[in-house]
Amino acid sequence: DRHPEERRKKGMQMSLKALRVNAGLTQQDVADRLGISRTLVIELENGTKKDKDVYYYALAYLYNTDLDNMIIPS
Repeated sequence: DRHPEERRKKGMQMSLKALRVNAGLTQQDVADRLGISRTLVIELENGTKKDKDVYYYALAYLYNTDLDNMIIPS
């Protein structure tokens, strides 16, 4: 079982899709701003694209958050 602080922190995290929607952006908006394809945005949100840490940092910057607040699919 996780420590209560870990559970609370986990509860404050948001999925990549929720962060995108909260920022008022479509998948195409994100793709255009990062210079990547919409397909890659979908793959990142679904967790089907692995070893793309650089994109997660870019998404965190775009969504004005940090990696600790992001639920990165595994």
